[in-house]
Amino acid sequence: MANHRIERINEEIQRELSVLIQNVKDPRVSVVISIPTVETTTDLRHAKVFVSVLDKGDVLQVLKPLQSSCGYFRPALGPRLSVLYTPELT
Repeated sequence: MANHRIERINEEIQRELSVLIQNVKDPRVSVVISIPTVETTTDLRHAKVFVSVLDKGDVLQVLKPLQSSCGYFRPALGPRLSVLYTPELT
């Protein structure tokens, strides 16, 4: 039962982050980015977000601004999720 809940939350985080990434104003993140998988711990405190970039040459240039944008993503993600605590994103 708990695994089904975690899978549902993973899908919810994946869907909401896909929308939030489109709102990032950093020009280095203007390439096509998708989120194929999210893995959340069983206590829902941490979530590992896997990112896929269309242009493989820009992977490092895209990952740095995304990592620095985690401070934007977590508070924006909180009200959109149906969980008590918003997970820390990595």
